[in-house]
Order: sequence, then structure tokens, then C-alpha cells
Amino acid sequence: MDECEDVPNDFIKLKPEKLSVDEVSELVISPYCGAVSLFIGTTRNNFEGKKVIHLEYEAYTSMAETEIKKICRDVRQKWPSVKHIAVHHRLGVVPITEASVIIAVSSPHRAESLEAVMYCINTLKASVPIWKKEIYEDEYSWKENKECFWANSEK
Repeated sequence: MDECEDVPNDFIKLKPEKLSVDEVSELVISPYCGAVSLFIGTTRNNFEGKKVIHLEYEAYTSMAETEIKKICRDVRQKWPSVKHIAVHHRLGVVPITEASVIIAVSSPHRAESLEAVMYCINTLKASVPIWKKEIYEDEYSWKENKECFWANSEK
């Protein structure tokens, strides 16, 4: 395979269906890369002593996709050796233990893909218009990410 046949790609998906780690990791595999790094954010069953029943996510989809594309561009500037990037985020109800977000990055060596994955999740939480609602046994709470720039600007 000629390297020009394996052009860098960004795979961005916001969807209500269950996310697949296998699907996301397969998107970024490349014969030119020795590293695939993944981040999987899952729903846990507790928050500050409260029992979490499930999470619900809402997004301003078109703006969220645009912001994720910007994150991918930034990754490619910071780590030029990165080959493929996949960012899949679930919308709607996400049960306990299921993935809310899966990010995968391939690169020739592990350092770049590991750093890029961390940058992707931190920047996504800080800048992408996706909102999380935690549903507890007898109440709910809309959560803001501590990294979220627009939440911090009002304080």
C-alpha cells in the first residue's frame, strides 16, 4: 500500500445508538502506525454519594461537529505524525457502564497518539456544546464540565 492511499481522516459521529469500541478503533488503524490510543468515557453509577441511574446527553449537533473538526485540526498541527482521528459521542440516554464518548487516534509512535487523545477529550469537554444530565434515584442535575470555557467566563 502506498502511503498516499492511506490519507489522514477524521471520523466524527454524534449518535443515539450504543457506541462500539471495536468500530471506533478499526476506523483509525493504519499500516503506517504502530500506535492506536483510545479514551472511553463511561457512565458510572455514582456521583458525590448519589446513586446515578443513567446519563442523558443533548447537543447542538452542527456546532458540536464543527468544534470537533477544529479539535482535529489542532491535533494535526500539534502532532503532525497523527494519521487518523475518531471522535464518537453518544446522545440521549446512556445507561450505567456504557460509553458516552470514544476517542481513538493512530500515529507511528505511542507518545503522539496518547498526547493527542488526552488533548481531544480535554478540549472536547472545554469547548464542544454537548450537555450532560445526571439522573439520580429521586432527582436530576444538569452538569457543567469544569473545563467548559463558557461556564467559567460567567463566574
